[in-house]
Amino acid sequence: MRMSAAKIRVLVCDDNRDFCALLQEYFALQPDMELVGVAYNGLDALTAIRDQQPEVVLLDIIMPYMDGIGVLEQLARAELKTRPKILMLSAFGQESIARRVLAIGADYYVVKPVDLDILATRVRQLASGTALPASPAQRAAPVPVVGRTLEEVHDLLRGLGIPPHLKGYRYLGDAILMVLDQPELLGAVTKGLYPAVARNHGTTASRVERAIRHAIGMAWDRGLERLQQLFRHSLEKRRTKPSNSEFIAVVVDRLRAGTAAR
Repeated sequence: MRMSAAKIRVLVCDDNRDFCALLQEYFALQPDMELVGVAYNGLDALTAIRDQQPEVVLLDIIMPYMDGIGVLEQLARAELKTRPKILMLSAFGQESIARRVLAIGADYYVVKPVDLDILATRVRQLASGTALPASPAQRAAPVPVVGRTLEEVHDLLRGLGIPPHLKGYRYLGDAILMVLDQPELLGAVTKGLYPAVARNHGTTASRVERAIRHAIGMAWDRGLERLQQLFRHSLEKRRTKPSNSEFIAVVVDRLRAGTAAR
């Protein structure tokens, strides 16, 4: 009697629960795949990788508590029996971010939104060791990384007291990177920036605006000296918290000047 081939063990790590539910339904229909777990933050992702021993991990870059880059760095130091193939997912197509994650251990990089059939093909190719088509980051010639990386932006937000578990934290990270890449978005926050962030997260522009405002408010109420110093000149000794656009503009300005992280 012929034995059936073992299924590909897949782990999904993404904080977007709707996207995870969609993947769960899709992988359940694939006869050669088994979804062994779902993690909604980086810390749970590390635990699931150790416990479930998946063959392929779909790992989002932006997650609470520990982002995908942090997970990759931890995996590089971990003593695992077998290392899974890592397929990174990101709403950002910036080559600098893609090159960064590929350099520290990712096996492939996919930009959201993603075609699920193509995603499944990449999972099969990774599991079988088949050569994959080069991603844009792998095709590009090495060039100096200009500006700030995703990791630096999130380090800064945490240093300013933005709680990482809030949706506004992730939305702010997206918004800041977008404005760094496309400064004109700062002049169209309501009609351009918020809708762009909303599309990346499957939500609405108004929810993005409210979540960012809430995150800034919580950080401001903490009264951290670093946050107060960053806005001292722009607020001219006012005691009111900065608006969303003012917060993003000042953070982007400091990042470009290279002074915010000091």
